[in-house]
Amino acid sequence: MRHPPRLVVLLFGGLLAAASVLLPPRPQAVAASPACTVEYTVTSQWATGFQGQVKVTNNSAPMSGWRLGFDFPAGQRLTQGWSAQWSQSAGTTVTALNESWNGTLATGADATAGFLASWSGTNPAPTAFTLNGTLCNADPGSPQPPGAAPALKVSGNRLVDAGGTTRRLLGVNRSGAEFLCVQGYGIFDGPVDDASVKTMADWGANTVRIPLNEECWLGLDNVKSQYSGANYISAVQGLVQRVEAHGMTPLLDLHWTHGVYTGNSSGCADVHATCQKPMPDAQYAPAFWSSVARTFKADPAVVLDLFNEPYPDRATSDTAAAWRCWRDGGTCPGIGYEVAGMQDLLDAVRGTGATNTVLAGGLTYSNDLSQWLAFQPHDATGNLAAAWHGYNFNSCVSESCWSSTLAPVLARVPLVAGEIGENDCGHSYIDRAMAWLDGKGASYLGWAWNTWDCSTGPALITSYDGTPTAYGIGLRDHLRALTS
Repeated sequence: MRHPPRLVVLLFGGLLAAASVLLPPRPQAVAASPACTVEYTVTSQWATGFQGQVKVTNNSAPMSGWRLGFDFPAGQRLTQGWSAQWSQSAGTTVTALNESWNGTLATGADATAGFLASWSGTNPAPTAFTLNGTLCNADPGSPQPPGAAPALKVSGNRLVDAGGTTRRLLGVNRSGAEFLCVQGYGIFDGPVDDASVKTMADWGANTVRIPLNEECWLGLDNVKSQYSGANYISAVQGLVQRVEAHGMTPLLDLHWTHGVYTGNSSGCADVHATCQKPMPDAQYAPAFWSSVARTFKADPAVVLDLFNEPYPDRATSDTAAAWRCWRDGGTCPGIGYEVAGMQDLLDAVRGTGATNTVLAGGLTYSNDLSQWLAFQPHDATGNLAAAWHGYNFNSCVSESCWSSTLAPVLARVPLVAGEIGENDCGHSYIDRAMAWLDGKGASYLGWAWNTWDCSTGPALITSYDGTPTAYGIGLRDHLRALTS
């Protein structure tokens, strides 16, 4: 979206003869191993603090990266750690991401990491641990702990969790990090603390889409240092952790990018990532996705959306050329910078070893998926889904159009409507769109969790306490009805 300025029993019949009958010994039941085990130890403790250690053992398939999660039960606060990248949300959730040198865990392999933390009153141990979203120290098939964001993957035309249960991504877009940083005013244009994230969950959302800016993430020198590079990445990581702590899927999207474009439907004439460009740039976008993928590859709960709203078809009247540009990049008609195609960006993600679910939106601001299957990027992991955006002011706004262009895609791969909305402050359009998408088992997220005037752009709320606009009421009530 452009802005205004997820027992078998054997029965033997018959009579037993007087002679003894020798039956084969009954096999002993073998308990299945838990997918992972975690040993938590307090190695030393003093009046206000303690030193702890976790030993993580992988009992499942080999992994190239890991993310350990647990909750401190009595208000303990993490102060520092080693042998992992440690962090704690504004609440109780603690996360430890592997370092580059200990990220590979073969089946049966383990890793140990330590930390320092403060305590007051009592210092009980955590009771539940997850490794890459999977519950540890538990029988296979045990339900995930409340609040755990599910690890996701593509299975046919569905998104499923680690247990094979279908998951639809339903929620909201938390806009802000794509524009405020490059404008020099901050990172998010409103609160993204635990309370504000809980408010989204209270709407019935199970997914939050977080648009990003490549120049801010990469720390390019045109962006103020306090809003870019490590500071920006840390802020995004913090929001991702809070979203997951409330059981919701974080969906990261590349929204604003580098490159001069002044052609049809241009949003700005600036080379910098200060507006939507028709396609991602080859200069920085692959590096952006390599960095993002390395950051989150140990977390299969994170979904990656390659590029917000491609519109190379606005730069040329040759539709076939526009689709080739979309997939292959390079020199594209009507676009004056070298383009990174969807295949380039997908390759950048997979080149890090990341197997996270990836989305790719089509042409015409992701509203046109008519040739998506014909130009679908190759993904050796099979973990690719289609993204679609639908607004009341787009071209494809009717059930007949959705049936002719979206339904064939939906029959082959999962479809996520990463943005739906309307600019009339009502919800008649999204009511129809949600009903159609519900009938197809597709996913959708409303644009946007911001307090703009809904007459200048679809805004779901009037206050960050979750007070909805008239348009937001439509989405909120529908999401709540689905989860009630």
